[in-house]
Amino acid sequence: MASGNLVKRLMSPAGLALLFVALVVLNVVLSAVPARLDLTEGRVYTLSDGTRQVLSKLDAPVVIRFYYTQSGDTSVPVALNTFAKRVQDLLAEYVAASGGRLVLERLNPEPDSDAEDAATRDGIDAQVTPNQEKFYLGLAIERRDAAKGDAAKGTAPKGDAAKTSHAVAIPVLSPERERLLEYDITRAIAQVMQERRPVIGVMSAIPVFGRPMELMLGRLPTGPWIAIQELQRNFDVRPVPMESTRIPDEVKVLLVIHPRDLSEAGEYAIDQFVLRGGRLIAFVDPYAFFDQQRNLENPLAGNTASESTFQKLLSAWGYTMPTGKIVADLTLASNQNGRAMPTLLNVQGDALNKDDLVIGQVGALTIPFPGWFAPIEGKAVPGLTANTLLRTSPNSMLIDPIIATLTGVDAARGFQPSGKAHALALRLVGRFPTAFPDGPPKVEAIAPVPLRDGAAAEPAPAPPTPADPAAHLGKATADAQVVLVSDIDMLADGVVVQIQESFGQQVRVPINGNLDFLQSLVEAFAGDTALGALRSRAAFSRPLTVPLEIAERAQQEYLGAIKELEDDLIQTQDRLQKLQRSRAPGSAFTPSAEQQAEIDAFQRKSTETKAQLKELRRTLRLETDRLELVTKVANIALMPAVVAFAGLGLFAIRRRRLGR
Repeated sequence: MASGNLVKRLMSPAGLALLFVALVVLNVVLSAVPARLDLTEGRVYTLSDGTRQVLSKLDAPVVIRFYYTQSGDTSVPVALNTFAKRVQDLLAEYVAASGGRLVLERLNPEPDSDAEDAATRDGIDAQVTPNQEKFYLGLAIERRDAAKGDAAKGTAPKGDAAKTSHAVAIPVLSPERERLLEYDITRAIAQVMQERRPVIGVMSAIPVFGRPMELMLGRLPTGPWIAIQELQRNFDVRPVPMESTRIPDEVKVLLVIHPRDLSEAGEYAIDQFVLRGGRLIAFVDPYAFFDQQRNLENPLAGNTASESTFQKLLSAWGYTMPTGKIVADLTLASNQNGRAMPTLLNVQGDALNKDDLVIGQVGALTIPFPGWFAPIEGKAVPGLTANTLLRTSPNSMLIDPIIATLTGVDAARGFQPSGKAHALALRLVGRFPTAFPDGPPKVEAIAPVPLRDGAAAEPAPAPPTPADPAAHLGKATADAQVVLVSDIDMLADGVVVQIQESFGQQVRVPINGNLDFLQSLVEAFAGDTALGALRSRAAFSRPLTVPLEIAERAQQEYLGAIKELEDDLIQTQDRLQKLQRSRAPGSAFTPSAEQQAEIDAFQRKSTETKAQLKELRRTLRLETDRLELVTKVANIALMPAVVAFAGLGLFAIRRRRLGR
C-alpha cells in the first residue's frame, strides 16, 4: 500500500476513530506493565535509596490510610487537589516498591461519615477551606499485626519498649512541607517498625526542654524547642544534667547544646563517653545570640550574648574554637529586607561537604553569628580523622561580635576578605585520646547563692557525685564519632521554622535545612543510616533562580562600589583631620587656597559618587525586573510557541506534498 493512501485512510473519520481506540487499548495494556520511567530533573517520582532500605526491612504488613475529602460540595482549592494527587502517586510508588508488605487504603472522610470517625480515631486533623467547609488531608500508618499479635502471645512490650507506638499519624499534609514528604512518610514507617526507640541524651545550659513560669524574673513558661520536639517523634530523648560525672550507659547519642559554664567534671563525663565509643554531637558557640546573660564585668552594659566551648576536649582532639571573634562572609551573606547581613550566613553550594552522607542530603542552612574551628598547629592526633562538613567562602573575615548585627553598608564597611575558608562544622572519627590522663578531676563544691536584697542566702546545691576512679579509661576502647558545630542559634525556633496558617491549621514550615541537619546527624549516629540517606526531595515548583543569582552578583558589585566610596571618604576625612590638627591651639581653622580646593573637590566627588550609586541602584532594579520578565515569558510561552511553529511547519509540508 502506498504511504499516501495510508495517510489518507488514517486521516479519515474511521481512521481517527480506530487510532483513538488503539491508543486507549495501548494505555490500558501499558498501565499493567510494572515499569516506570522518571524523566523529571529532580527525580521527584523516584523513591530514594533510604526509603527502599526501610521498605526492605519490613517484617510485618503495614497499612497506610490516606484520608482525603473529595466531596463535590467541598470547595477544596485546585492547588491542594493537585498536591493530593501527587501524594497518591508517591504512595503508589511506596506500595510498588514494598513487595506486597505495604497496603494502601484510600478513605474519603465526608461530614458525618464512618470515614470521618476513622480519621478522628487516627488523629487526622480537620482543615477548613476559604469557604469554611471542613475537609481532611492526612495519613495514618499502622503496623497491622503488632499490638494484637503481641497481646495474643502474652509478649506485649513493657517499660520503655511499651513507649514505642505501632501507629503513627501525619495529621496534616501540607504543600509547604512537600520537600519533606518522602522523609515524613518513611520516618513514620520506620517508627511503627521499631521495637525500642534509641535513647538520645541532651545536655544543655539553656532550657531546650522548656521552663516553668519564673515570677521573680518575669519569665513566662515555654515549651520544648521545636528541634527537640522533632527528635522526640523518633527517639527517647532524655535530659542529661550539666553536672553529670558519667553519661548513662543507655544513652546511644549525646547531644550537647551550648555547654555554657561546663565544669571539668562535665567535660570528663563527655570524655569518658567518647572513649567508650559513644557518639557525640556538640553545638558550641562563641556568640550565642539567643542566650543573653548579664555582663558581670560591666553590669551597666546590660545583657550580652554568652559563649560556650570545650576547653580541655578540643585541645586534646587537636582543635580550638577561638572566642571573642565571629565569622562574617559576604558571599554567604543572607538578605535582610534588601540589605546584606554577612554575619547571618546562608550556607549552601560549595560551603556544604556534599561527599558526607549527611550533609550531601541537606539543603541550605541558616547559621547566625557562627564561630569557627582551627587545628592546633603541630598537634595532629594520630588515629583521628577530621572532615570539614561546613565552611565559609574565601570571601570571609573574622570580626568583633559588637558589630555582628549590622547590615548593608554598615556591615560592609572595612570588610577585608581573608582569602581562606573557615571550618564551621567538623566530623572527627577514630580513636580519641583522653583529655584527663591523670584520672577524674576533683569535684568542686558549689558556692552558696549570694544574698539578694537582704533576703536569706539560698543553700548551696549538693555537689555532684564524684566519678569512680576505678572506672577511669586512660585510652579509647572503641572507635567513636564526634560532630562539632560552631553555633547554637541555628537550632532556635525562630531560625528553623516559620508558623503559617494553612486552612485553619498552624503548620510549622521549615525555612531552611537546619532541622534536617540535626535530624540527619542524630539518625545517622543512632544506628540506622537509611533515614539519613533520603532527606529533602526536589520540589515540584521550579522557582526562577537565574534572576536571583544575577541579582546577587549585582548586589556584590554594588557593595564593592560602596566600599570604594567609603575608602575615599575615610582617606579624605583623614586628610582634613590632619589639616585641622595643624592649626595653632585656640585658633579657628582657616584653610588655605590649596586646602579649600581639596575640600571642594571632595564635596564634588561625594556628590558625584552618590549620584552614581543612585544610578547603580536604579540600573540594578531595572535589570533585575527585565531579566525576571524575560525568563517568565520564556518559561510560559517558549514551549507552546515551539509546538505551534512545528505544527505550522508540518501543515506547510503536507500542503506542499498534496499540491504536487
